[in-house]
Amino acid sequence: MSRSTGGGTVSEARTRLLNTATRIFYAEGIHSVGIDRIVAEAQVTRATLYRHFASKEDLVLAYLSEVDQAIRGQVAAAQASSRSPDDQVRAVARSITDGIQSTGFRGCAFLNAAAEYSDPAHPVHQAVLAHRQWFLGAVTDLLAQTGEATAEAAGRHFIMLRDGAMAAGCLFDPKLISDTFLHGVEGILKARGVPELTASAEGASATS
Repeated sequence: MSRSTGGGTVSEARTRLLNTATRIFYAEGIHSVGIDRIVAEAQVTRATLYRHFASKEDLVLAYLSEVDQAIRGQVAAAQASSRSPDDQVRAVARSITDGIQSTGFRGCAFLNAAAEYSDPAHPVHQAVLAHRQWFLGAVTDLLAQTGEATAEAAGRHFIMLRDGAMAAGCLFDPKLISDTFLHGVEGILKARGVPELTASAEGASATS
């Protein structure tokens, strides 16, 4: 149950802080954003911030946890939207390109965080690695259902293409980058024996 404070409930203040940090960290980077900026834009006091997050590092970890949960939900929704394993892979790929073509896209939050926290032992870097290990496993498990051959290499190939698309998507034409990425995913599926998607089938798959 939320505990009341002068500016609203504690849970409301935490949500406001996390939403503010998520927006600014993603748009502008983590190290460049100070606590004073977050406190001012979230309209809370420093004491309120430290009541919920012991340090800026804790706030960064909470931000990455929010992004992780959002991507897990995105993958689950993509899987639920399609019946066949190959169309589920395509749906996950399209969910990625939807993000690339969205307003305010600034690349992969986890790759961005890894660039700012390069020490492999740092908790933020560890959070990045944990998310990426989960995502690789989820994609590999999906690809394993599309053919009899082992899918480890195919999963790594998908992640490599995704990382490239996420990096290029905020530098070049996002539609072109998205189309190139989806074409690459079709190549992965074709290599696993999945029939190539025709233009009519592609339209049906996109709306299924």
